[in-house]
Amino acid sequence: MKFVTYNIQYSLGKDGNYNIERIADAVRGADIIALQEVTRNFSQLPDKDQPARIAQLLTDYYWVYGPAVDLDASERDANGKLLNKRAQFGNMLLAKWPILSSRLLLLPRMRTYDKTNFQCGILEGVVDLPAGSLRVYSTHLNHNNPAERIAQIEFILSKLHNGPYEGGTISGTEASNISFELREVLLPEEFVVLGDCNLKPDSAEYTRIVGEVDYYYGSRIAAQHLVDTWVQSGHAKDSGVTWYDKPENSTTKSRLDYGFVSAGLASKVKQAWIDNEAIGSDHQPTWFELDL
Repeated sequence: MKFVTYNIQYSLGKDGNYNIERIADAVRGADIIALQEVTRNFSQLPDKDQPARIAQLLTDYYWVYGPAVDLDASERDANGKLLNKRAQFGNMLLAKWPILSSRLLLLPRMRTYDKTNFQCGILEGVVDLPAGSLRVYSTHLNHNNPAERIAQIEFILSKLHNGPYEGGTISGTEASNISFELREVLLPEEFVVLGDCNLKPDSAEYTRIVGEVDYYYGSRIAAQHLVDTWVQSGHAKDSGVTWYDKPENSTTKSRLDYGFVSAGLASKVKQAWIDNEAIGSDHQPTWFELDL
């Protein structure tokens, strides 16, 4: 089963052009897709509803969209009629199997007075796989403050590990008298986290996610930590590039995009790779494969 994460930078490519079609082409063929920086009703973009457009291009996928940023973009037409619109910026999940439930969890953040600091979120989906349901998350962490990223990571780890105990969108089995069906969707123990984490493999944030390396025994797989699929599949931690600051300046580059799995899935990781050819964003699609 193939997973891919891609920060699409609202379809702005390395060539300076907006093109949502090449975004879809870059992830086509994956079983589960996580996207970040997906927008609605941004006036300067050619595709006003990027989630809907991506869904049109990838017709074999179920999908959900979670906008962590949601602002008024309403306008009036030539006749003065109010057109209610929201300018949205967030994460998307697509899967070849039904997404039984989803939640957008807003991450902790601080108010800034200089650099722009947008609300970040992690989009949860419970995917109904043939082998059983799996929690999948599309996330985007803060881009300019390591202390804020640490706070966001602590929040995420708590939700990941306590999820089965807290329950998902609905808990309980009492019958509802609402006209449409409401049913409990249990959160399974195992999970996959995909996304632009805006952190480097040598950072304190990364260590908080995967655990410290022992001077003698090295790294270990433990329930309270996540497993980096890139490293688990045999790559060096500090190898690989998923983001370039400027296409013409290849010296400013980092591995900022990750696929993590719960410890129970570590043995299922078979391979991981980065699509170095895609030019649809300032990030590169980051793939891994699980034997499920």
